[in-house]
Amino acid sequence: MDLSRRSFIGAAAAALAGGAAVSRGLRIIDEAHAADPSVTWHKAPCRYCGTGCGTEVAVRDGRAIAVRGDDASPVNAGLLCAKGYGLAEVLAAKDRITKPLIRGADGELAEATWEEALDLIADRWAEIIARDGPNAVAMYGSGQWTIPEGYAAAKLMKGGIRTNNLEVNARLCMAAAVVGYVSAYGADEPPGSYDDLDTANDVFLWGSNIAEAHPVIYQRLIMRRNSGADLRMIHFTTYDQMTSEGADETHLIKPHADLYLANAIAHVLVNEGLIDQGFIADHLAFKTTVDGTDTVLDLAGYTAFLDDYAPGAVADAVGLTTADIERLARIYGDASRNTMSMWTMGVNHSTRGGWVNSLINNLHLITGKVAKPGNSPFSLSGQASACGTCREVGTFSHRLPSDRLVANADHRAEVEEAWGLPPGSIPSPEVSPITTAVPMWQKVASGDIKAIWVSATNPFQSLPNVDENLGGITSARPFIVVSEAFPSLTVGHADVVLPAACWVEKEGMYGNSERRTQHWEKMVEPPGEAKPDAWQIVEVARRLGQRLNWDVELFPASWDAHLERALYEEYRSLTIGTAHDVASYADLLASRGMKWPVMDGRETKVRFNAAHDPNVAAKAGAALPSDGIYFYGKPDGKAVVWARPYEAPAESPNASYPFWLSTGRVMEHWHTGTMTGRVKTLHRAVPQALCFMNEDDAAALDVRAGDTVRIQSRRASIDVVVAKPDCRIRCPPGYIWVPFFDANRLINRVTLGALDPQSNEPDFKKCAVRLVKVTT
Repeated sequence: MDLSRRSFIGAAAAALAGGAAVSRGLRIIDEAHAADPSVTWHKAPCRYCGTGCGTEVAVRDGRAIAVRGDDASPVNAGLLCAKGYGLAEVLAAKDRITKPLIRGADGELAEATWEEALDLIADRWAEIIARDGPNAVAMYGSGQWTIPEGYAAAKLMKGGIRTNNLEVNARLCMAAAVVGYVSAYGADEPPGSYDDLDTANDVFLWGSNIAEAHPVIYQRLIMRRNSGADLRMIHFTTYDQMTSEGADETHLIKPHADLYLANAIAHVLVNEGLIDQGFIADHLAFKTTVDGTDTVLDLAGYTAFLDDYAPGAVADAVGLTTADIERLARIYGDASRNTMSMWTMGVNHSTRGGWVNSLINNLHLITGKVAKPGNSPFSLSGQASACGTCREVGTFSHRLPSDRLVANADHRAEVEEAWGLPPGSIPSPEVSPITTAVPMWQKVASGDIKAIWVSATNPFQSLPNVDENLGGITSARPFIVVSEAFPSLTVGHADVVLPAACWVEKEGMYGNSERRTQHWEKMVEPPGEAKPDAWQIVEVARRLGQRLNWDVELFPASWDAHLERALYEEYRSLTIGTAHDVASYADLLASRGMKWPVMDGRETKVRFNAAHDPNVAAKAGAALPSDGIYFYGKPDGKAVVWARPYEAPAESPNASYPFWLSTGRVMEHWHTGTMTGRVKTLHRAVPQALCFMNEDDAAALDVRAGDTVRIQSRRASIDVVVAKPDCRIRCPPGYIWVPFFDANRLINRVTLGALDPQSNEPDFKKCAVRLVKVTT
């Protein structure tokens, strides 16, 4: 096996460049294909990361034969990453699940009819609910769900079954960002949009390998800078990677040191007078938490809090020099330049990810660099509709549609009225406790939850500390339903498998990182008997309603002819007047998507600014400040700067476990590799997960590229082949990195199960391990 740097990037890098050159292995469509009269082209957002790239899908003879970037998309302007080009090959995978499967008495999955599978699910769920109550069943979905699918799931679980046991895999990646935005602005999702990429002068990348995880965003920045624009990319990371190569500055910081660094930058800003005093007076409040109670501060109190974070006091803990921290702060504080901060899992995957999100938002708030074009604290999401389906629709256990909360009685009443439910139908947290993703699966493994339906995700590979969190499944023997298009580790544990239509085999809508809702039409038939997830959910709901004598029809038969549209339009009705108003169905058909709030057919590029956001004037009224900025998510229109201290990580290296382990994605594969592993070019480029480590550490262990090391944590161990030290990931001493796409090298057996107490998001980025050379 070639373990060199070149073997990893290969044709994928050519595709990323977005030029006219054609990569044969990635099946990029050339002019001859484009001119083929038998080919029709259809627009759709990409189904991978939350960037939301526009694609065009070539269809011939009822099959999707290729995918290219959509030149008219405002997101990517024709650019596409390696994964996107392979989407047609994903749909054509020979091992697609095409018929319902039921596990028999012999322990094997056997083909069944849809009626048999749906009736079995409804019978078992009705039996469990009648015997053990509604909280004995659960559903675990995905940021790959379309908006209609997520809305159907929320209506079934919270309105029909009347349990809050609905969770999504976005809890594992974006929940900390929700905490940061809601804490600061009283409303979730970024104030700005991708338009800010075109006018920002300084872009700070916090814990984000966007070159691999969000390659089109990276390429937009690179292309703009290479065009001569005044743009500087500054990268904070714990290891060198592909993003480091394109950044103007890369600063290696120590794991978990982002808490120190953000507060140290704020210390310099405040003490050197680099803050916007007028913006602070008009728009900000200051708070901290003391003994579990939120406490109001003033600027003086916030300044006193920052005394412990002077650059000279924390520089060693951060891993930078005092001078570096001071200079970086002055860049943030330069009022003549526009500033963006962008971050992903390096920030969110932390036992204090919610705090770090707040601290990054703080830097924009105290400098007045928010709610203005080119100035934005911007969390990039990791799935195509983690924002649109999980955060906006409300498929987290604690949420309801359009930023409503289960814990808020008024919010529950609003949704009950929209769904035609009697008052009190949607359970409060006292009736149905809020159980987030990892604790939910722990309840499944312990037997407290008797049945769970998994859709469009692979938790038996993606959950942290998977042996401990799922170890009791075998003895508890829950009834597990899996809706899936491909074989996976999770499918291997299912009692019933429902074959799922994939991407353009159904109609759908996604919501991306910049609040853009995008639609696509059904383009091809799914293989065999596969059906859309929304149809599956509705069919089970109707059977449950009959068995449990529900007095409300959640999904009218009149919807069947246009189910996805009907679900979307009912969901949209719940967004109107909430400042989360999503685009009408007609507007989606006529556009490449629109950024909410959408008012009178006009999208919003910058929230909380009256020059761009029509909600501001209506919400602020006479209280509107002269600059037109009003943070209407908060009752007083003021955003909150939170004083959040450093807190040590849950686990750190010691003499017995001397290495940090971090995990993540590579460009060629997405999450657990269920789709990308079926694209030949991508699989050939990266056929297995490797262990990336420092060259000196490798020498000390007497291991070379191609050798195998055993990675041992306090929880489990796995064997992984070592990569070349000059490869795409270059680790500092005492640090190793392993991607999590490889089911045969299940790194999440090793990872830590500790959660952020605010968001309940796991810390996948920091645990302590030791390495042992495996000799054969």
